[in-house]
Amino acid sequence: MSFVVFCGIVRVYYITRGVKMAYKIDANGCVNCGACEPECPVSAISEGDGVRVIDASACIDCGACVGVCPTDVISPE
Repeated sequence: MSFVVFCGIVRVYYITRGVKMAYKIDANGCVNCGACEPECPVSAISEGDGVRVIDASACIDCGACVGVCPTDVISPE
């Protein structure tokens, strides 16, 4: 387990086989509103095939996207 401070927010990374946990968007519930994309400080969210997707390798696990999702479909992987 490691701790990272980003924009005053302390996040705990659980390391599994050397890979940190990232967030994911449930494609079945995403309405492609785009509210999450500008909230991501590292631009890990982009538009996929009619839904938003999170690049797990770029996600820093800050959770900024979670609170703005109107359909609550963003969760930890």
